[in-house]
Amino acid sequence: MIKRSLLLSLLLVAGSLQAQDQAPDLAKAKQIAETLCGACHGPDGNSPISANPKIAGQIPDYLFKQLKDFKGWNGAKPERESAVMSAMVAGLEENDMKALAEYFSSHKLQPEAATNADTINRGQQIWRAGIPEKGVPACAACHGPAGAGMPAQYPRISGQFADYTESQLKAFRDGVRANDPNQMMRMIALKMTDPEIKAVADYAAGLR
Repeated sequence: MIKRSLLLSLLLVAGSLQAQDQAPDLAKAKQIAETLCGACHGPDGNSPISANPKIAGQIPDYLFKQLKDFKGWNGAKPERESAVMSAMVAGLEENDMKALAEYFSSHKLQPEAATNADTINRGQQIWRAGIPEKGVPACAACHGPAGAGMPAQYPRISGQFADYTESQLKAFRDGVRANDPNQMMRMIALKMTDPEIKAVADYAAGLR
């Protein structure tokens, strides 16, 4: 009985220590964010440049997945190709990525806004109902009615730069980006025209 109690105590202590080891080091993440990520994404994740996504308030599981996908593990080719991002994550380990994901997700997004009044109705239609005649599902089905996303596959895209959302949809359509589960985004974007992509990207920027 004593041996059993001692073993249980040791297991509990070991589990506690392991949990502490795996806890995100947010102080280190802040340092990495300010020195490595800040120039492109802003130190708090609110990017000042439309070519680089706003990652403040993003779903942490999604951010972690993207960081992992940019890095080629054990000599393997990265699942998401970007010369710039691959260089940025080259020196990061999984714990660093988890901490960065938690750090940026904890900051408040400074959202963009829809700017094209001529396409707002078309963008809303695609977001809410898709394009039935082409087999394009509603964006809201996966990203949520307000664009808040669903962990970990579907990112928050409300308030995102329209230019960035547009560029990613085109990247999926052209096969340049291929880290979507089950090729879902590639199959959807393949059926969309440039004006349709631009309209829904602009509409998503104004979602709250």
